[in-house]
Amino acid sequence: MRFSACVRGTTTVCDGAWGTEFQKLGAALGACTDEWNLTKPELVEQVARSYIEVGSQIILTNTFRANSISLKQYGLEERCAEINRTGVRHSLKAAGGAALVFATIGPSGKLLLTKEVTAAQLKDSFSQQAKALASEGADAILIETMTDLAEARIAAAAALETGLPVIVSFVFDSGKNRDRTIMGLTPEQAATTMTSDGVHAIGANCGNGIRDFVSVCQRLAAATNRPIWIKPNAGLPEMVGGAAQYKTTPAEFAESVPALVEAGATFIGGCCGTTPDFIREIAQLPALKKSRGKVASSKEIS
Repeated sequence: MRFSACVRGTTTVCDGAWGTEFQKLGAALGACTDEWNLTKPELVEQVARSYIEVGSQIILTNTFRANSISLKQYGLEERCAEINRTGVRHSLKAAGGAALVFATIGPSGKLLLTKEVTAAQLKDSFSQQAKALASEGADAILIETMTDLAEARIAAAAALETGLPVIVSFVFDSGKNRDRTIMGLTPEQAATTMTSDGVHAIGANCGNGIRDFVSVCQRLAAATNRPIWIKPNAGLPEMVGGAAQYKTTPAEFAESVPALVEAGATFIGGCCGTTPDFIREIAQLPALKKSRGKVASSKEIS
């Protein structure tokens, strides 16, 4: 398998959550777990391997908040490139050729609209991160959990400059029907704009439970010819004793996967609250079972 084989009409199994898995391993809420690439590499690789072992054909990297703007609040902006490069190396080591590695870029955490950050600052930050991720041999770049179309476009342009395939994924959890981003962006607007910008796949992640993703998936698929990336949460969290708990079970999650496939999903995995058990349930579905042989790197993409 290679990225170019992940096209509409096929289904590829991705990984599940990383942040909530790190919390199980002792990470405090709000901690900079991207730094674990340097300080706790064995735990980073443990999480990555846990998804490979249950059937993930794609795993991400521990680099979601590893842009210089986000890292600055932790005094780590000068180690941005190092954190990103090591993040890719850990996932590649854990994958061992058994899965593709998509390097992840998350939002800056600052708003263009309120002038907390400028477009030039975003461009510089995302370019630095994307170049570092690409330098270690990632198979693709995933820009995820986006809400602002302008920021997503800046990040995508920076990622596309690396020459790697680029996926852009948004959070549609707001509005009357919970089908818009917090900035009011619809699935159709996201898909149309990002297709025009030349990204290789478009999707949705986080924000909602899996049942709410079916209609969003359908709308994305209707608005673009690109592959569709889908990673729902394990339902909406409930606060119990000061900690977030997700009530959806792996079996309940997997029950909705065939509907997502029918709706046009190309990539299916999980976001917050999902675990290796969720991915195991998905990978064992008859429609999603595939060979687990060696996969090709991005260098072999035609």
